[in-house]
Amino acid sequence: MARFMPRTSILRDQNRRSMVIRDQQLSNETRRSVARLSFCLMGILGLGIAGTDLPATADTEIFQYLSLNGDINLTNVPSEKHFKRTRPATLYHHSISDTELEGAVGRAALEYRIQPALLLAVMKAESSFNPIVVSRSGAVGLMQLIPETAIRHGVRNLYDTEENITGGAKHLRYLLDRFHGSLRLALAAYNAGERVVDRYGKIPPYRETSLYVKKVMAYYRDYKKGGWVLPVSSDYPLTPKARNF
Repeated sequence: MARFMPRTSILRDQNRRSMVIRDQQLSNETRRSVARLSFCLMGILGLGIAGTDLPATADTEIFQYLSLNGDINLTNVPSEKHFKRTRPATLYHHSISDTELEGAVGRAALEYRIQPALLLAVMKAESSFNPIVVSRSGAVGLMQLIPETAIRHGVRNLYDTEENITGGAKHLRYLLDRFHGSLRLALAAYNAGERVVDRYGKIPPYRETSLYVKKVMAYYRDYKKGGWVLPVSSDYPLTPKARNF
């Protein structure tokens, strides 16, 4: 696939920064995805223009409109009413900031001695990082906690990012300890329930659970390759069976 850089115009006037993308080769699909381009503008606002004192943060508001001649106009200070606020691109989900989610993951990982890659993998499989999703069985939020599990681990607000992730991490640590460090059995219990795993003494012969464990393990490997790994600290001695967490 041919790659090209759209022709742009950048305007500067004290605290106002604007970008106009004028490349007629842009497809309609690209124009519909213009929110992603706002992420580029955020970088220009904070880092890409020498002498700029504007930080590129997740809170930077970007406005855009598509003109009649096909130009994509982006700015942080809209001068006309037809500019509309865009939503910056996010790695996880549009309703939660990357900083908030990653911060909660990091804190929970340290507190409960769980690799952040594992928390992200479980979250991706459970909720696709949607903090307000509710399953048919009543599981809620990022880590898909059922009310009974939430109560057990002291979670009061299932829709709170920090509480939900912390509750999920605490439950995973409990399951890892309960099944002597076996990650696959802990994941099977997270999906099907610990009593079901106890009954079979292995991953239950349920297609959903089997696919779930395989999916989370694949995500886990991907996130570990992406650097989401904490060193095993000597402060937390692990048995040989538990060293695979």
